[in-house]
Amino acid sequence: MAAPTSILGPPPVSQSGPGSMAPWCSMSSGPSRYVLGMQELFRGHSKTREFPAHSAKVHSVAWSCDGRRLASGSFDKTASVFLLEKDRLVKENNYRGHGDSVDQLCWHPSNPDLFVTASGDKTIRIWDVRTTKCIATVNTKGENINICWSPDGQTIAVGNKDDVVTFIDAKTHRSKAEEQFKFEVNEISWNNDNNMFFLTNGNGCINILSYPELKPVQSINAHPSNCICIKFDPMGKYFATGSADALVSLWDVDELVCVRCFSRLDWPVRTLSFSHDGKMLASASEDHFIDIAEVETGDKLWEVQCESPTFTVAWHPKRPLLAFACDDKDGKYDSSREAGTVKLFGLPNDS
Repeated sequence: MAAPTSILGPPPVSQSGPGSMAPWCSMSSGPSRYVLGMQELFRGHSKTREFPAHSAKVHSVAWSCDGRRLASGSFDKTASVFLLEKDRLVKENNYRGHGDSVDQLCWHPSNPDLFVTASGDKTIRIWDVRTTKCIATVNTKGENINICWSPDGQTIAVGNKDDVVTFIDAKTHRSKAEEQFKFEVNEISWNNDNNMFFLTNGNGCINILSYPELKPVQSINAHPSNCICIKFDPMGKYFATGSADALVSLWDVDELVCVRCFSRLDWPVRTLSFSHDGKMLASASEDHFIDIAEVETGDKLWEVQCESPTFTVAWHPKRPLLAFACDDKDGKYDSSREAGTVKLFGLPNDS
């Protein structure tokens, strides 16, 4: 069901637990200087360009830590890597080897040459852009759907369709730990301090484990329905979750309370990304736009128009450039054929 589109949506938290601290969105008296400045910037940089990437839909996009490269993973079983050159993406390589869809990928947090892909073929693969080769294939027990790299670079966590999360040593490529959960695990992430591990689940909760002990610390009732995605801001102040109730909730990392909610989307929130300065939050769904909000007020800063549902969004780590991928069809010859393009918003209008 579509959620109300008013700014004052329903509270995203059940009235119990740490999130019940009045999660209503604060209404500000007027746009902040930051909002006005970014709106001015985007008025001159509101162009979105498409870049051919795959032969089927793109599930995941992610920037390398230095922002020089963008990687994409696709239903066509491959990953692609682009170089960002001025105001365009230039395809550098296509990475083949997986036997099934590449559902999610991420880069090493501090080495801009390594990225890892999670696939339904029951493996993860680590790739090196310098040699364009797969440097490791790690077999896992199930069809993998989500993956993240620990902030210290030492561990890769991968979750599968059977709600098992496997922790893999990034140097030895061996499994260090494995956890079977009794609930539907949607997205997984470490906190920025690397000492807690977060999972969003199908019951609308955020489960927090200590790391590396993997002992339950807390379960937060975050949303009345399926809690889909989670992202931490680069500053370590907040994390955000997106839910099937079409709400995005913003949480204080230290207090574990909901401080704000964003309710401009009408469909389940699939994907989130904080800007490099932690001041903007992009969220997307089956709505035909990407919402860009100011984190501190919840105010709408901009919206990026799309022609179809958006699967994945990722802000550039240094610039106000947003990479994303939608469920676009290549309508020129066959309206059912998937376009497989990667898009970049924030380019100069005259480029």
